[in-house]
Amino acid sequence: MQYFALLISKERDRTPEEGAAEMAAYQSFHAKAASAIRGGDALLPAATAVRITGGPDAPMITDGPFAEGAEVAGGYYVFEAENLDEALALARDIPAAKYGAVEVWPMAGPGLEPQPLAGTNWIALLLEPPERPAAPGTPEWQAIVALHQEFGAAAGQHIKSGAGLHPPSTATTVRVRDGEVLITDGPYVEGAEVANGFYVLSAADRDEAVKLASMIPASAVQVRQLAGISDL
Repeated sequence: MQYFALLISKERDRTPEEGAAEMAAYQSFHAKAASAIRGGDALLPAATAVRITGGPDAPMITDGPFAEGAEVAGGYYVFEAENLDEALALARDIPAAKYGAVEVWPMAGPGLEPQPLAGTNWIALLLEPPERPAAPGTPEWQAIVALHQEFGAAAGQHIKSGAGLHPPSTATTVRVRDGEVLITDGPYVEGAEVANGFYVLSAADRDEAVKLASMIPASAVQVRQLAGISDL
């Protein structure tokens, strides 16, 4: 089974020494979890992000950052794991869990086969009100799948990977504080938007990434550029 792990924390300035130490910690994690990692990368700062609402028919573009002082996504992984316990064991070893949090979401099926990344790439995180996401296998889910198939046909080779996520009630947040693992079951904040799926897109620049993401059938899409520093 595959799981999507979203790394969440407050953005912070790092000294060169702190940055080097954190990079070493991630390289150590990659070496330890290599057999389970199917993809992942860091994201550029939220100030460079774009939020798209209104759907494909009337997209509205808002530049980031979006909420002063709020925790934001800093990276992601896709894991292959036998079950949730195994996925959580992987997540607790991610360095971000020690100062932020890692949200672990079961993916609805294997998703799209990851393609090799080259050039400039972006993650499009699909967001919905918590009551909106449909459960896999329902007629509502199948209707949404049909819309995403249309998007897939339009975006073509720009799509490098992607998948839907199970409802927020199935998500789990992992934090590690002073060596203690803290587990919180979802959903998290009543009324807040939650992740519903993701795409990794290849685009020449920000404008092209926004144009592609504006075609995605979702209530809101947050587009963040991959840092391109993963050693996966």
